[in-house]
Amino acid sequence: METAGAHSATQYWYPGDAESQGPVDVLQAMRRYRTAETAMRLRTRQEMRMGENDIAAVRHVIRGRQTGRYISPKDLADLLDISSASTTTLIDRLEKSGHIERQPHPTDRRALILMPTASADDDVRAALAESHQRMLAVAESLSPEDRGVVIAFLDRMAAAVEA
Repeated sequence: METAGAHSATQYWYPGDAESQGPVDVLQAMRRYRTAETAMRLRTRQEMRMGENDIAAVRHVIRGRQTGRYISPKDLADLLDISSASTTTLIDRLEKSGHIERQPHPTDRRALILMPTASADDDVRAALAESHQRMLAVAESLSPEDRGVVIAFLDRMAAAVEA
């Protein structure tokens, strides 16, 4: 007989019966993935000597260039949910580190846009390329049917978490 506080990880939040064990195993696998992904992000931040917001900002600015979209300081503030003062500090830091540069907006003289430097994309790719290649290889190993199941499952889980 288990005493209070002696519940296994499986039984703590979820029923411990045999019927629920399979679904609980899925949730535990998701936790293991999240833990591994968090560790990968930490290694990336350490390797790049950047904070999480810094990396998110650089990636957003790179993505903007790739899609032909101009990224403004306000876009970064909205994305990261930070104040305009914090955004200015972030941009100053990223400009000093050589990852982004401020440029005048091509059609609005009053506005600024943010552009990645030539080395920014290389730095991000160098830090993330191997991990992304391994993750892509795992995804490519799935059959089209399995990919559909995984995508649908993860989309439903995201909706459950966001609710």
